[in-house]
Amino acid sequence: MVDPDAAKTARESLDLAFHMSNIMDTGLDRHLLSVLIALCDLGLNPEALAAVVKELSRECSSSSSPTPSAPSPIP
Repeated sequence: MVDPDAAKTARESLDLAFHMSNIMDTGLDRHLLSVLIALCDLGLNPEALAAVVKELSRECSSSSSPTPSAPSPIP
């Protein structure tokens, strides 16, 4: 059985972390952020996780960029 106070504290902590994540424009959704926090709680290195997230984000953005034959938007 989950302690209601502990669940409330965890939810509030996640809400705060998600709010900070949005302010910093990380692009992380609430679920991914909760997974990353859980991985840190299990002892994974937060800096290593951040590096992995940055690299995956970079790869996703480069694969979704327009192809060279597509007209680029005018700035």
